[in-house]
Amino acid sequence: MDAESNFRRLCEITAQLRAPGGCPWDREQTHESLVPGLLEEAYEVAAAIRAKDDANLREELGDLLLQVVFHAQIAAETGRFTIEEVAREISDKLVRRHPHVFPVAGVADPGLRDSGAVLKQWDEIKRAEKKSGDEGYFSGLTRALPALMLAQKVQTKAARVNFDWNGLGDVVAKVDEELAETKEAIASGNAREIADEMGDLLFAVVNLARKSQLEAETLLGAATEKFIARFHAMERELEKEGKKLGEVDLAALDEIWDRLKRR
Repeated sequence: MDAESNFRRLCEITAQLRAPGGCPWDREQTHESLVPGLLEEAYEVAAAIRAKDDANLREELGDLLLQVVFHAQIAAETGRFTIEEVAREISDKLVRRHPHVFPVAGVADPGLRDSGAVLKQWDEIKRAEKKSGDEGYFSGLTRALPALMLAQKVQTKAARVNFDWNGLGDVVAKVDEELAETKEAIASGNAREIADEMGDLLFAVVNLARKSQLEAETLLGAATEKFIARFHAMERELEKEGKKLGEVDLAALDEIWDRLKRR
């Protein structure tokens, strides 16, 4: 079967699951009830990519695609929109926002030759499409993103209009500055100041990741997974010694931890 036939089959299966006589669970679902699953599938796609597992990535992309089709099917049942309209709208948007690839009649090819220029043009077109009197430069950002991801997107967009540090050293200096201010706030004991300065410190560290051409969200995810793996290894070491977590003091745990780090 070709791609079109397979996609049509997926849409037909989804419609049948939702139809009278279909699956009771599928028939009960709403846009709202599917949100947790949608987010979970997106994160599982990201996990498969990080693991470089093509077989799992193929499966997870299918699960994510099902979410899109499912939401479109629910909307189609009440005459709001169809999956065909979803596909047409994103196709039109891609063409409209890539005039350097799909020239518009009467408009000269802007001759964009690097990704930075392309992203700047994308932002300009997007802002023109969504322009209204009260909107600002960041109005198109999805505020529901994870905090690290949103911070990096804000910083990246700011950099496209030249609001950016000149070099990596400047960002490192800013991290040092925010760390010093966080220490001062902690010494003061003022809870509000501590929270404010810690937020600034996190924002500066995200900027350091961005300036280093890295994704803060990915870095923290990898660091967390490394911590989990090492903690489990420490737990196994304790078991070999006939000990359990919660029964050993910090000094003993640190000794095992440091030993594992050196391996």
